[in-house]
Amino acid sequence: MRHLLLIFSSLILINCSNPEKKLSVNADLAEIISEDKAPPPPPPMEEIQKNSTVIVTGNLKSADTISRKIIKNGEMRIQVGDIKKAQNQINDILKKNNAYIQKEGFQNTDMNENLDLVIRVPHQNFDPLIHSFSDGIGSVLSKNITTNDVTEEYTDVSIKLANKKVYLEKYRDMLKSATTTKDILEIQENIRNLEDEIDVAEGRLRFIDDRVHYSTLELGLYKEKIRSSATSRIGFGNRFGDSLTEGWNSFVSFFLGLISLWPFFLLIPIIVFLWRKWKSRKKK
Repeated sequence: MRHLLLIFSSLILINCSNPEKKLSVNADLAEIISEDKAPPPPPPMEEIQKNSTVIVTGNLKSADTISRKIIKNGEMRIQVGDIKKAQNQINDILKKNNAYIQKEGFQNTDMNENLDLVIRVPHQNFDPLIHSFSDGIGSVLSKNITTNDVTEEYTDVSIKLANKKVYLEKYRDMLKSATTTKDILEIQENIRNLEDEIDVAEGRLRFIDDRVHYSTLELGLYKEKIRSSATSRIGFGNRFGDSLTEGWNSFVSFFLGLISLWPFFLLIPIIVFLWRKWKSRKKK
């Protein structure tokens, strides 16, 4: 009996002297119990944007490194002596600067000739192109150069686009775990809206990049036709005939205008009759 008491007391002392071992055993039991528990339910849909915002804030550093986006455009009007010769010179200048004509329009009147061009040129060749047109083509009548910094807009669209892509991935993950028809339809609608917004944002970024990489120049060539009594298409005889025609047209317009006033002409006899009657009464 005495030996049993000694063994029992020694065991109690050993357990009390090793609390760390006891804690480790309890920790192992806690892990086993936690593994037997069911996994937590997915977060509600309202938490997606909150969590996503925290994730996307890390992309602000990359957005700050976006190079400056400068859109440079111009307008020029040049008076030349020969439209065809000037057009050949322009084509040579465009080839040297890797530019191309986006739109072309020509107008020929009795008084002048006009050639209007819309030119797209790489932004680094914009200034050399302007200088080439200013020298040797003709007399510059007007020139207007505009510069627009769209870096802020580009950065804002880029950040919003990154946010929308994060939201889209979250919704796609939720769609995999959705169980009710209501949740599935709601998530699919959000996915469609986000995809449309992403397409619009990406299109806007592509448009800005295109305007930044290629500048636009609206160039107008103007030639005034020389008039003389021998060579002019508008001679005295033609001008005399035009004057007769304009006079006849003016007379016809005046006559038709008078006819359109026939209701007022009907009122004139009535007004005269009433006036005479009033005058006769006044005399009496």
